[in-house]
Amino acid sequence: MSRIANKPIEMPTGVNLTVDGQTITAKGPKGELSLTVNDAVAFEQNDNVLTFKPANDAKGAMAMTGTMRSLANNLVVGVTEGFSKKLNLVGVGYRSKTAGKVLNLSLGFSHPIDFAIPEGITIETPSQTEIIVSGCDKQKVGQVSAEIRAYRPPEPYKGKGVKYSDEQIIRKDAKKK
Repeated sequence: MSRIANKPIEMPTGVNLTVDGQTITAKGPKGELSLTVNDAVAFEQNDNVLTFKPANDAKGAMAMTGTMRSLANNLVVGVTEGFSKKLNLVGVGYRSKTAGKVLNLSLGFSHPIDFAIPEGITIETPSQTEIIVSGCDKQKVGQVSAEIRAYRPPEPYKGKGVKYSDEQIIRKDAKKK
């Protein structure tokens, strides 16, 4: 049984929550996000508290209730605080810089990579080897970070590549004679 689903979501000040059928829309200082809740989940809003429960006794209804509660909580956190991921470039000559709505990457290829920054995402480069991806949608921030990392994932022998700042790379020993 999901224990996450039993926790109510309390709305912080500055967040306007609108419920229209099975759609929840949250509006806050960082932006506006919406979520369509699964039909197996029932929810209700009382004052500044949003609670979730299974709509029926279907097999996966309780699991879906926990999932929808987490996604709704991500909406509230996203429009108030936002989400961010930090990437590090490890390797000689690996550099990054932002120019308008384009992230320029030099990752050891024969050509530079120009990554178009999607709408709703901001990318900062405090130094040439650091990239900070931030936005209000947690899924979009994670997807953009994964796409940047996919250009040159970290390799296990020297550790070169694009890695998350909290990622631990398991190193392998080189071939022994």
